[in-house]
Amino acid sequence: MERLRAKIRNIPNFPKPGILFKDITPLVSDAAALRLAVHQLLHPYLGLDISAVAGMEARGFIFGSLVAWELDVGFVPLRKPGKLPYDVERVSYDLEYGSASLEAHIDALGVGDRVLLIDDLLATGGTAKASCELIENLGAEIVGCAFVIELEALGGRERLADYDVHALLRY
Repeated sequence: MERLRAKIRNIPNFPKPGILFKDITPLVSDAAALRLAVHQLLHPYLGLDISAVAGMEARGFIFGSLVAWELDVGFVPLRKPGKLPYDVERVSYDLEYGSASLEAHIDALGVGDRVLLIDDLLATGGTAKASCELIENLGAEIVGCAFVIELEALGGRERLADYDVHALLRY
């Protein structure tokens, strides 16, 4: 994992003072590192009869679609409101200052689907927890939640206590 850790760039004071942003751009621009990250994300879930991968807007699309490709299953984008052209299921959730929502097409998943949720970062777990609720509201089952980076001090893993959580890099 040190090979991947070396590809995460720290950006101080972004997006606001006091935040140390973990930039994945160097990782995704290096084909070998990206391939390694994708394989490490899916490895714990091989053989678990996954029927779809879901990823949250926007960086979850990068890793999620590649994991879906490797597993030979479809990818389900979980989007911000107003971005999907068909009928949607929506879940709203609280943020530190305000609220947000995620949507998926109502026919994207259903009963019997076994879903691996993928994103680049697990912080407080609010978006991931809402994503799990959205997937379950569509009738599907969460097989696991996999992240490239986990910021342990923010407690996201605890919010996902009902799910299997896998993170490649922990800070």
